[in-house]
Amino acid sequence: MFKGMGGLGDMSKMMKAAQEMQGKMAQLQEDMASIEVVGESGAGLVKATATAKGELKALDIDPSIFNGDDKEVVEDLILAAIKDAQSRAQERSQQEMRKLTEAMGLPADMKLPF
Repeated sequence: MFKGMGGLGDMSKMMKAAQEMQGKMAQLQEDMASIEVVGESGAGLVKATATAKGELKALDIDPSIFNGDDKEVVEDLILAAIKDAQSRAQERSQQEMRKLTEAMGLPADMKLPF
């Protein structure tokens, strides 16, 4: 198609690859918003659900932990569950990014902007 035009054919391939990568990144961004992870604390008494982007979506608290004397314990359990969910979200995000970079033939540890 670009015979006799020197490196323009390669440039065209590079531009096409860049556009393809941009499309895959946009799709991954959308996917991250729908992938959910669950963090928990207190042996599952408190569970926090977040997207792979780290957005907190739900909080589930077992009613057995509600006791007026245990207010600080309950607060600690809630905070621990949220932190666990955020940590799992970050891990999942990194896994999905590695899959994308490997599928595109890029080094698995290549950092792409989000």
